[in-house]
Amino acid sequence: MVKMSQHTIILAQATKAQSSRTYSDYETLQEAIESIMKGYEQQLKRLNPNRRSITYDVQDLFGYLDAIEDLSCLVYSPQKMAYEPHDKEWVKNKIVTVLKKMANQK
Repeated sequence: MVKMSQHTIILAQATKAQSSRTYSDYETLQEAIESIMKGYEQQLKRLNPNRRSITYDVQDLFGYLDAIEDLSCLVYSPQKMAYEPHDKEWVKNKIVTVLKKMANQK
């Protein structure tokens, strides 16, 4: 079971071009997932600069993720003393988990 407090590396390739490959590392899985959501929100703000308020649902966010050529996470496993790879669908499931957690805190 992956804990939300484990060090995480996000690997992304925005387009087919290898030059679009990026990585980001985070102290926790929670921070990594929130960063992915914030990236989408920043794109929405760039695309809609004159709107004061922008709303979206999880399907909009998933559409954004599906448009990314490749997205995966490496999450550190202390038991294995190694990083475990996870694909885009796994990331989507973790986003739902984080959104539910955020909704319960309100």
